[in-house]
Amino acid sequence: MERVAIIGASMTQFGQREAWIRDLLAEAGIAALEDAGVASDDVEHCYVANMSSGEFEGQGGIMNMLAHDLDLLPAYAQRVDQTSSSGGAGIYAAWQSVASGASEMTLLVGGEKMTHRTTGESTDIIASITHPEEYKHGVTLPSFAGMTARHYLERFDAPRESLGKVAVKNHKNGVDNPHAQFRKEVGLETVLESPIVADPLRLYDFCPITDGSAGLVFCPESVAKEYVDEYAVVAGVAGATDTHVVHERPDPTVMNGVVESGESAYEMSGYGPEDVDVAELHDMFTILEFLQMEGLGFADHGEAWERVEAGDTERDTGDLPINTSGGLKSKGHPLGASGVAQGVEIYEQLVGEAGPRQVDADVGLCCNVGGFGNCVITTIMEAAA
Repeated sequence: MERVAIIGASMTQFGQREAWIRDLLAEAGIAALEDAGVASDDVEHCYVANMSSGEFEGQGGIMNMLAHDLDLLPAYAQRVDQTSSSGGAGIYAAWQSVASGASEMTLLVGGEKMTHRTTGESTDIIASITHPEEYKHGVTLPSFAGMTARHYLERFDAPRESLGKVAVKNHKNGVDNPHAQFRKEVGLETVLESPIVADPLRLYDFCPITDGSAGLVFCPESVAKEYVDEYAVVAGVAGATDTHVVHERPDPTVMNGVVESGESAYEMSGYGPEDVDVAELHDMFTILEFLQMEGLGFADHGEAWERVEAGDTERDTGDLPINTSGGLKSKGHPLGASGVAQGVEIYEQLVGEAGPRQVDADVGLCCNVGGFGNCVITTIMEAAA
């Protein structure tokens, strides 16, 4: 099985964009190929990570559009939909295509167009990924987050401020990401006094609705040096699924999809939690950063908040910087693009192209969560030797 390298990456401006999904995907795809120095006719497989272009924009067939617009023909093209973990699933699919030998050059682009819809409409589209029995009772992902956060804080005697510090940290990191939706620091008092959305979570505990796209280029490591001097290698990648009905889980503070995908990715890579130098976690809500830290072995169960309070996850002073990109909280969350953008950040950290966000890293991890932990992709990358 081929070792798979990532040789190019791109991320468009995240936020409220006038461009529609077709143009967003093309923008990221062109930039990723240019970054890798790869010609369009070299691409053999093209994957498009996207959750709901039909629901948001009434547009289907986006993988065929991208192949046409980038002159990739006759490359195989496929859309990858795994709800809000579509981007991570796209990384998995792109890795598989190269590792199996089916493709020697694979382009992955993730994107979503959302901001033209009202907040209510967008929330309803996203809520449709919940189980029908939950959905018909009006359950949304923010309500799951609020209930889980309250249970976590009370059960583990965690201060409410610890969740707020996740938002403060990620906004601070986002200031140095030129493509982030929000490039503004916020104080802890601002977070804690913002409007309640799902008690005890407030406005600043939630990521925004976002337009944007991101891209990655994959090839066998054996040919990577033909294109670039520096690259990253996918050392481990795995996916897992948890119960679709959230209340059927034995412990709401444990995301088994995170645990299982993380364990498999660690086993494949030969690394453990102690080897990870930088991580991108799916902070759609601040409580998810805690749950993923614990599920991935960065903290014992119920103790992630202690590491946050101690400053361990800070970019400049911590021993495990988390969400150096600003995370979904500051960077934005264009559903299908988010997991790809996580990969872009880890790639840039490993090849030394993260600019003012740069940390000392040889091994990086990204975890992309679908729904409320219903499906999860964990990817581990290493800098090329």
